[in-house]
Amino acid sequence: MKLAGYVAAVMLLAGAAVADPLEGTWQTAKDDNGHFGHVQVAPCGAQLCGKLVRAFDGNGKQIDSANVGRNIISETVASGNGQYKGKVYSPDRDKTYASKLALNGDRLKVSGCVLGICRDGGTWARVK
Repeated sequence: MKLAGYVAAVMLLAGAAVADPLEGTWQTAKDDNGHFGHVQVAPCGAQLCGKLVRAFDGNGKQIDSANVGRNIISETVASGNGQYKGKVYSPDRDKTYASKLALNGDRLKVSGCVLGICRDGGTWARVK
């Protein structure tokens, strides 16, 4: 009986250690100002969140941004087949959108709506 309990515990811990495919660092599409950023996605409780960790101008030069450290992705959960639902904050418009994220390998298609107004957030690329 002890062996069966040990095996069950090991299997449970091994399953918990598996990272969600969305986890990691993503380069956003350029915003209305031509700026882009790197967003680090990690678990936050039972959901996924993504903090802006670096900001860049249109030429790729790192810039200071008041949004570094802010959650760009929040309240995000997998809905199956590489699809996610949650919220995405858009710094260039200072709005939070109900988001749909579609993961396909190292590409992440981002879109969202707020008050019936929808926006294509472009395709983000995984930073390696």
